Amino acid sequence: MPPIPFDAVLFDCDGVLVDSERITHVVLTQMLDELGWTLTVDEAMAIFVGKAVKDEATRIEAHTGFAITDAWLEGFRVRRNDALERDLVEIPGAPAAVRAVHAAMDGRIAVASGADRRKVELQLRKVGLIDCFESHIYSGHETPRSKPHPDVYLAAAAGLGVQPGRCAVIEDTVTGARAGLAAGATVFGYSPAEPGHRSAGALREAGVAQVFTAMAQLPALLSSWSNT
Repeated sequence: MPPIPFDAVLFDCDGVLVDSERITHVVLTQMLDELGWTLTVDEAMAIFVGKAVKDEATRIEAHTGFAITDAWLEGFRVRRNDALERDLVEIPGAPAAVRAVHAAMDGRIAVASGADRRKVELQLRKVGLIDCFESHIYSGHETPRSKPHPDVYLAAAAGLGVQPGRCAVIEDTVTGARAGLAAGATVFGYSPAEPGHRSAGALREAGVAQVFTAMAQLPALLSSWSNT
C-alpha cells in the first residue's frame, strides 16, 4: 500500500479492534443490579462506553449508596475478563487492517486504551494481534488522567518517539475522540451501523477529521489522507 502521511498510528482498543463493549456491559449491569441500580445493557452502554468504570465511582455511588471499593472493582474485572475470554471476537476487518497499517508504518503503531492493561493484553491475545503492538500498549490506568484527557495518547506518542501532532488516532467514542484531539492528533472516527458505537454525527460534532464505517477502509483512508 502507499505510504501513510503520519509518523505513527494510535489505536483505541474496545470497539475499534475488539467487539467487547456489550460483553463488558452485560457484566456491569449484572453487578450494578446487585447493588440496586437496574439498567438495561443499552442504557449502561449509553452511560459508560468510552469511560473507565473506576472513574464513574461517584455516579455509581449516587445511584446505589454503595461506595465503590478496590475489591469491588477487582471483582468486576475478574468477571468481565472471564466473559471476554469466553465470548470476545475481533471487530470485522480489524486484524487485516492493523497488519496492513503495521507494515506500512514499519511498526510505528500503538494501542492507547482507557482500559486496564490486563484487559487490553487479554483482548489482543484473544484476537491474535498482540504481536503487532509488542511493547507499545498504553493504558489510561497508568497515566495521571483517563480519557477524555490526552494523557494516554501523549504517552503513546512519546513511547514511539514521535510528536502527537504527527499521529493519527483511531477512535469510536466521543470520549476517546476528545482525548486524541486534546493530544493534538488527527482523529479518525469509526462508526459502523452495529449498536454500541457512537453515531457519525456525534463523532463529527466532537471534531474528528473523518468518519469511516468499516475497518477494511482504514488503510486506504490513512494512505490517501491530506490536510491540504
